[in-house]
Amino acid sequence: MTLDPIQVFRTEAVELFEQIESGLLDLLHDLSDHDQIDAVFRGLHTLKGSGAMFGFDALAAFTHHCETAFDRVRKGEVPATSELVAVVLEAQDHMRALVETPHGDHEQAGNRLLARLHAAVGAGAAPGAGAPPPASGPRRPAEAPAATAYDIRFRLPANAMANGTNPLGLLDELAELGACEIRVDLTRLPSLAELVPTDLYLGWHVHLVTDAPRSAIDDVFIFVMDDMELQVEASPPEAEAEPRTAEQAAEPVRRETASAPVPADVKPAKAAENVRVPAERLDELMDRVGELVIAQSRLSQLAHASIDIHLRNVSEDVERLSGELRDTMMVLRMVPVGSLFGRFRRLVHDLARETGKSIELVTEGETTEVDKTVIERLSDPLVHLVRNAIDHGLETPAERRASGKGETGTVVLAATQSGGEVIITIRDDGRGINRERVRAKAEASGLIQPGAALADQDLLQMIFQPGFSTAQQITSLSGRGVGMDVVKKTVEALRGTIDIVSRPGEGSEVALRIPLTLAIIDGLLIRVGKGRYVIPLSAVEECLELSLDEDLRSRGRSFISLRDSLIPYIRLRELFATGTEPELHQKVVVVSTGTERVGLVVDQIIGDHQTVIKSMSKLHQDVVTFSGATILGDGGVALILDVGHLVAAGQKQEAHMRAAG
Repeated sequence: MTLDPIQVFRTEAVELFEQIESGLLDLLHDLSDHDQIDAVFRGLHTLKGSGAMFGFDALAAFTHHCETAFDRVRKGEVPATSELVAVVLEAQDHMRALVETPHGDHEQAGNRLLARLHAAVGAGAAPGAGAPPPASGPRRPAEAPAATAYDIRFRLPANAMANGTNPLGLLDELAELGACEIRVDLTRLPSLAELVPTDLYLGWHVHLVTDAPRSAIDDVFIFVMDDMELQVEASPPEAEAEPRTAEQAAEPVRRETASAPVPADVKPAKAAENVRVPAERLDELMDRVGELVIAQSRLSQLAHASIDIHLRNVSEDVERLSGELRDTMMVLRMVPVGSLFGRFRRLVHDLARETGKSIELVTEGETTEVDKTVIERLSDPLVHLVRNAIDHGLETPAERRASGKGETGTVVLAATQSGGEVIITIRDDGRGINRERVRAKAEASGLIQPGAALADQDLLQMIFQPGFSTAQQITSLSGRGVGMDVVKKTVEALRGTIDIVSRPGEGSEVALRIPLTLAIIDGLLIRVGKGRYVIPLSAVEECLELSLDEDLRSRGRSFISLRDSLIPYIRLRELFATGTEPELHQKVVVVSTGTERVGLVVDQIIGDHQTVIKSMSKLHQDVVTFSGATILGDGGVALILDVGHLVAAGQKQEAHMRAAG
């Protein structure tokens, strides 16, 4: 399948926007940081050049203004200010619109931003109203006193033109720097029979005389530097073979002739180590690996029932290879959570300006890796939680001073891995959750009876109810009671749980516990009655035996003693209403729900099982005790237990039975 060059550019533009935005936000911490100023300038320069190459002329023209403003900052002509950073951040949103809808009506919005840019850098700093300077004609006369001659040899990768890179654009930019002579290198041109029409075989040798610094030459190749061969050598301008008159020097000269081979000491730059693969292909490959795991399970079952030693050997090899392939596939789908956290720097910056609060965002555990699907689906819930922490949690600078706190509030985004799940925490040092207001709202909404006894965690969980909000008035940030409801639904759809801790006057902490992956997990296959079920192995701590006598003695209290501690347990046979008699030697599977340990009484532990998760049908969406289903080796179906919801349902049933008894 041939990749669409325009789509390739849009993908690269997204990365450039992230790079520019990160540089701008870092620059706010130290407006004199020359490294960040240079990084932003390079990002804008790359975006402008790439946009022009792919025909996004409006993007290139608009970006040129921002690039010129940062060029002036880079040269020390104007200082970097927080207002300039804010304007360029907003200009990025306009650039994104120019990338997505290049033919839309963006002129009016662009003119407003250019006026603000003009004001931010001073009257003399704003570029002219026209487009960027044309790509022909020198910007500096070659006979300038500080002129230097450069011999430049470069060769682009074979797929450069197929990916949208136009070598003529690079040559035009070199011509802008001063007088130059250009020769083409044909030494790697193959015979006609071996020639691939879409490949680039040419190289170039450019003799350039300019008063621009060496860095200006590097800037020309900045967005193709990683994949190309490049050699730049400086020499005195008098070394030109044919002296030229001032009139001749004022115009770039282009002579294209075959040149000698590139010297052997010219080493290609380090090739790109990453390969872009469409997400759809990874999903399709994941599905194939899942089917392979199911087929391997069936093969293992047939092999164990056979006396053929060769079949068993082949089965063991397939099992090993499918396991390795599964692990490799899981790693391919893993994405550092830092890619998610990075999006919130801009959000916090904008909300701080909007609310007038001083806010610092701290991120921890950015290298923790999570399935890409989980990352995509967590984006919206985290936006709601961060906005809620800023609007409801953090106080204004005046309120913080009055309570003895520093004026700057802190929002912490942290990620840690625990077993087979990742815990993402949103923490603030604000006023905390007002429990009286939550209870009053819950009673007014009919969610709880007035004066009803309620555990603290259950009371705090009320904020996730649909339409629930304790805001005094509706603002652009919150108050409609829909955001936290979205958080709960999304986390539950990911088979996750939410824990809340809040201390009045000290702040709040919301912890999202999410499975690392949604595709294939290691599970423990069990039997309850005649049905088979899978418990995620990441939740299993240990397995014990429960005799029939112990089961009968524990009626009414349902606790088992384990190393000087009492652990409650749930009889799955009764919870699932199997209608079967208990086995003589039942088993207890001790599982952890993150906050407590609970035993699940089962009839038989069959063994570990590579579980390919299949979604439940729409008819079973309300059955929260199961998170999905899997196909076993014999073609049967086993339901996958959702440990958190299962324990909650079991405890509710046990309490009901005790109350009835």
